[in-house]
Amino acid sequence: MNTTRLALAALAATVVDAFYGFAIYGNALAGQFLAFPAVFRSNESQMAYLPGMFAGILIAMFAVTYIYAKGYEGGSGVVEGLRFGLLIAVFNAGYFISTNYAILNIGGGLAVSMALAGLGEWLIVGATIGAIYKPARAGSPARRTAGV
Repeated sequence: MNTTRLALAALAATVVDAFYGFAIYGNALAGQFLAFPAVFRSNESQMAYLPGMFAGILIAMFAVTYIYAKGYEGGSGVVEGLRFGLLIAVFNAGYFISTNYAILNIGGGLAVSMALAGLGEWLIVGATIGAIYKPARAGSPARRTAGV
């Protein structure tokens, strides 16, 4: 496993996700979130929680980049990343969005919007990870040490 590329891919995915999140969740879907003030924080009150959110995103990106690296099948990085991103988006929608819809007081339209936004998010994040992560070469000391 190429740990340097893994770390670079995770960092890049975090930055890409932050920009996507600002554009989509922070702006495009903001009106839908505001329709449920008992569930979602106002834009002003969110600011105090952003450092923790970004730390959590970074940890998550290290985890998904590691999962990507373990499942890498040797094809085009971007294509493999898109495939991976699609699978994570399906997982996200099937588990998190459906669970949130069931237990949070949100409407079906917002749940669908969040699922579609998650699809775009994870396709972009997956493509980013795939474009940056490259496995260690077969003859490299890292591969020999790891027994890969």
